[in-house]
Amino acid sequence: MPDTPPARRGLLATLGFGTSGTTTASGAATAAAAALGSASRTGRMRVPADDVPHTQTWMSWPASRSIWGRQLRGVQQDIALIARTVARFEPVVMCAADEEAAYDARAQCGPGILVRTDIPTDDLWMRDTCAVFRTDGAGRLDAIGLNFNGWGNKQKHHDDAYVAQYVAEFTGLRFGWTEFVGEGGAVETDGDGTVMATESSLVNKNRNRGMSKSEIERAVLDAYGADKMIWMPGIKGRDITDDHIDVTSRFIRPGVVMVQLPPPGRNDAWARDAREQHAILSAATDAKGRRLQVITVEGPDDTRSRNRDLVDSYLNFHVVNGGVITAQFGDPAKDAAAKFALVAAFPGRHVVQLDVDRLMGGGGGIHCSTMQQPAV
Repeated sequence: MPDTPPARRGLLATLGFGTSGTTTASGAATAAAAALGSASRTGRMRVPADDVPHTQTWMSWPASRSIWGRQLRGVQQDIALIARTVARFEPVVMCAADEEAAYDARAQCGPGILVRTDIPTDDLWMRDTCAVFRTDGAGRLDAIGLNFNGWGNKQKHHDDAYVAQYVAEFTGLRFGWTEFVGEGGAVETDGDGTVMATESSLVNKNRNRGMSKSEIERAVLDAYGADKMIWMPGIKGRDITDDHIDVTSRFIRPGVVMVQLPPPGRNDAWARDAREQHAILSAATDAKGRRLQVITVEGPDDTRSRNRDLVDSYLNFHVVNGGVITAQFGDPAKDAAAKFALVAAFPGRHVVQLDVDRLMGGGGGIHCSTMQQPAV
């Protein structure tokens, strides 16, 4: 077993997926996708923005030493802290692989967290494995699965491939698989017709071999109920996600985005990527023709020198009912500036900063480990 976590995430097996990254044993999934397409034509289903009211947040308990090695206990403590913090604002459902994992989760999270073992998982990255929920704005809710294949077949896991379907079944929601392979953290939506993503993550043969960029774009727009896609080039192969958008650029509300820029002295690949995303979004318009307002936050100093795999992102935040939960990195000035920016961006919400460096040192953060279920 490795003594340290992988450079960016422990991942999932490809059960049910071929080497092309598309579904191979999914006659039922294909029928469900067609049914969802029909539903979207008769009463359009749309993935809402993160800031709509939630019924609950879904999380998953990390229990695999083969993934986390000696880091497991610290990562569990960080996940427990996130869960307890979210539970101050809305209910939390924590999925656990088995009874032993559930016992550990209950002991560390406390009685305020509902822990379940009937939705087995391999790891904690619920943003990417959970169902993506959609609403029609008139009382109807359904769920879709993004055919998660382990961030491009990079590691073998087994249960996470089916988490989206099991969550939908548990909630009693109509469910179908999308026509593209991806992850929830790869697509940002404003809930008002515009989505954004990196080409490096989705226009990638490890997910969508044989599909053109325009075909992938159409599939994403159809699934999310959106009309316009804003593409960023991104970075292939530097991390296991191939550069998810939710680390660098986030929608705040329709017409407004926030981008984390690096300190002026940084010029590594991630710094250049962030500046490129900022330039693209600064010149972009959304589906309604609005020129985007771009708010910037400067990333913390020196975190990369301490751990090159640390996701030093203030923007990997999770919006909850009445709050925003984000990270802090022990850089007092930058931490305070990031909190101030989020307080201004989300008026009326309480911004909470957490020290979850063990989790973020494993390649993901607070947003990556949570998935909101919107209220109808």
